Amino acid sequence: MDKRGRSRQIAGMSDSKRILIAITGASGAVHGLRLLEMLAEVPEVESHLVISKAGRLTISAELDIDAAEVEAKADVVHLAGNVGAPVSSGSFRLDAMIVAPCSVKTASNLAYGNTGDLITRAADVMLKERRTLVLAVRETPLHAGHLETLTKLANLGAVIFPPVPAFYQKPQEISDLVDQTCMRLLDQAGVHIDAAPRWGETGGIRAIGGDGS
Repeated sequence: MDKRGRSRQIAGMSDSKRILIAITGASGAVHGLRLLEMLAEVPEVESHLVISKAGRLTISAELDIDAAEVEAKADVVHLAGNVGAPVSSGSFRLDAMIVAPCSVKTASNLAYGNTGDLITRAADVMLKERRTLVLAVRETPLHAGHLETLTKLANLGAVIFPPVPAFYQKPQEISDLVDQTCMRLLDQAGVHIDAAPRWGETGGIRAIGGDGS
């Protein structure tokens, strides 16, 4: 699909990595936006995007921008209702998918095979093809049903990645927390961007403790 959701043929196999970002209706739409902004700085990555109906509402409520402005950050945009989009098939080479934020509804639908929209269909494809699927589940507190759902998804091969911020970097702004979370989400997808200080790395945060001797 092009950036207005119209069908088009996507270029054939290349050396670029394809990553699909999905934004659902849970709070935390800024993570999806920031992931796209980070990927835009990596020429070797072709970014794909799909936003649910509820996700569009959350973008407007939390970011004070239109969903079209988020879509403009992606290389390829797919409509959530188009279950025949390229990313709905295992034969389409997609390297990783990150759902950020991931609502409990989306997680539950995926866990129990209710793949009625493109987000859950594409995620189901990632599981069956044994490809990287990262779910930034945004909900708290979690009841037993939530935990059962997430355990089922983990057993199916998904990476359960609640967007829990780290504070060892001594963040000064909300953007510092968002960047660190998005950096680690992209690490899971095999894209390494030093958007925040890393623990124990050169130029990062000094590790605590002795050498164990």
